[in-house]
Amino acid sequence: MGIQAPTEQNYPVDTRSEKEKAIDDWLPITSSRNAKWWYSAFHNVTAMVGAGVLGLPYAMSELGWGPGVTVLIISWVVTLYTLWQMVEMHEMVPGKRFDRYHELGQYAFGEKLGLYIVVPQQLVVEVGVDIVYMVTGGKSLKKFHNLVCKDCQNIKLTYFIMIFASVHFVLSHLPNFNSISGVSLAAAVMSLSYSTIAWASSLHKGVQDDVEYGYKAKTTAGTVFNFFSALGEVAFAYAGHNVVLEIQATIPSTPEKPSKGPMWRGVIVAYIVVALCYFPVALIGYWIFGNKVEDNILMSLEKPTWLIAMANMFVVIHVIGSYQIYAMPVFDMIETVLVKKLHFKPSTPLRFISRTVYVAFTMFVGITFPFFGGLLGFFGGFAFAPTTYFLPCIMWLAIYKPRKYSLSWIANWICIILGVLLMVVSPIGGLRQIILQAKHYKFYS
Repeated sequence: MGIQAPTEQNYPVDTRSEKEKAIDDWLPITSSRNAKWWYSAFHNVTAMVGAGVLGLPYAMSELGWGPGVTVLIISWVVTLYTLWQMVEMHEMVPGKRFDRYHELGQYAFGEKLGLYIVVPQQLVVEVGVDIVYMVTGGKSLKKFHNLVCKDCQNIKLTYFIMIFASVHFVLSHLPNFNSISGVSLAAAVMSLSYSTIAWASSLHKGVQDDVEYGYKAKTTAGTVFNFFSALGEVAFAYAGHNVVLEIQATIPSTPEKPSKGPMWRGVIVAYIVVALCYFPVALIGYWIFGNKVEDNILMSLEKPTWLIAMANMFVVIHVIGSYQIYAMPVFDMIETVLVKKLHFKPSTPLRFISRTVYVAFTMFVGITFPFFGGLLGFFGGFAFAPTTYFLPCIMWLAIYKPRKYSLSWIANWICIILGVLLMVVSPIGGLRQIILQAKHYKFYS
């Protein structure tokens, strides 16, 4: 499954042993390769259009009109370009497929260095997203409960996060990417639905009487730190690249019909959906509420109650799918280490225990630190900027070595400089927000 048998002279023969083939057929990324191009479309939508979209109006309020619109457009263009690079690099060595982000990193930077560069960042992104989604799922369930049942007893957020986690204790045992395609499709539809509800009901509400578009912070330092944090929130919203090679690995490929064709078609559809979700929510949400918008736009919209309750339920269904998309490569890493390094026998009990422990871990961290906005800013810059904005460009330069000052060389260096700036400044703002929120926070309250 891993390396295609040759159909042309220059295609190397599959040299893996029977044992290695059996392991690859068991691991979640390489076990099923019969995905269609539309799987790529909705997997990418589910991975990309996350809860981050609901924080975009808040990010706009910290960036302001001019910088906000500029950052959104530049991010859309740059991330589409780096995503195209990832799709192209998946099969740039004839007869070999880079099924995982770190395999491409190892090819670009060397066996050891590639692992050290890519794996920690990818893990921070994927585990970070899953933790943030635990919090988002719990918060949206709590909001739904409070809207539907106004006279009910107040239930702690902790319990809602546990309820949300209980779904994943079941879904996490689906074996591979193709087996979660139904969950992913539902999630992609939901993301379009709640984004539409967010901007349409904002528009229906009309511009607020006391709306202000100036910066909220009273001090220059506060304004600058908020600006940095907002950059991280935008980076978080565009963080689908960590699972791109893994999604492409599920598409069949031959020398005549490489997987990059259907994969790219899916990516284009996904990016159109991303634009339809992000731009209206960010711009209309900010236009209606100004700098008083909440860090989750649905929290600013109180009426009509049934519609906002429904939107919150859509968010829950969507983050269920998103959690699984980001968890699958983590499961693949954990199971690869257990089977290839620690020589455990590939088995259902092994998979059951390892995945259950992972879900429990993300639930526990989510319950302990539910500071949603600050977490987005912190993780957004720290790990999302490299893996989304500039690591693909560095790999491209290392592997293809474009001519100095050629268009490709200049484009890649622009992306790298923007990405590095983003990586440096946004965690600063995010960390400051976490510290400010943590002052008034009681653990497990």
